[in-house]
Amino acid sequence: MSELLNVYSILKSKKWVNLSHKIDENSPKFPALPALKKETIFTLKDGFYVQKFSVVGQYGTHIDAPIHFVEGGRWLDDIKLKDLLLPLYVIDKSQEVEENNDYEITKQDILDFEAEYGEILPESFVAFRSDWSKRWPNYDRIRNLDEEDVQRTPGWSREALEFLIKERNIKAVGHETLDTDSGVSAAKDGLIQEYYLLEQDIYQVEVLANLDKVPAVGSLISVAYPNWNEATGSPARVIAILPENE
Repeated sequence: MSELLNVYSILKSKKWVNLSHKIDENSPKFPALPALKKETIFTLKDGFYVQKFSVVGQYGTHIDAPIHFVEGGRWLDDIKLKDLLLPLYVIDKSQEVEENNDYEITKQDILDFEAEYGEILPESFVAFRSDWSKRWPNYDRIRNLDEEDVQRTPGWSREALEFLIKERNIKAVGHETLDTDSGVSAAKDGLIQEYYLLEQDIYQVEVLANLDKVPAVGSLISVAYPNWNEATGSPARVIAILPENE
């Protein structure tokens, strides 16, 4: 058996987890964006079944390229293929988020994680598990607005992102919410953490699912999407390959 076939055989024997939500016309989304539209163009009575989908790039579980926020940033098609299959680290702060919906993951959270699981390797993908995805597909629960229409949702702190990017040289981050920033932070200062992240030429995957089914360390993450020309983002199919056998 060739080397690649041996790797394939090993990967196929492992447990795979879908980290993407199914999307439709009613899926939660950033409120300024239009909902997905699906139209049947041909049916099987015509000899073949064809559907037309109209959807913005930042919809459902999706990948953001740096140019989504940053002038001159990379498009999706500029992201290297090898940067779409990465070691996956999952930092679980779901209990903290349950107690405080405004929770922001900190540098100390990452250091505590490393004290237990080892240092995060360079060129990895780090996911913030909040269990917010369990609110899907309830739009109201995903946004979690207060009486002043502020989203009470968790997010990344600047110090955590700076540490991961500058000290650990990661390739990408991901989270279960609609935004990188916590809702309270975004209402006060705008999406400054998302801008910072993308400005560092790092891509992100938003609205992840099923992180509670993935161990803290030892998995791989695969991010796939259509081969768009000059796209700022795209709905994505994201898969985790776990270290355990199926």
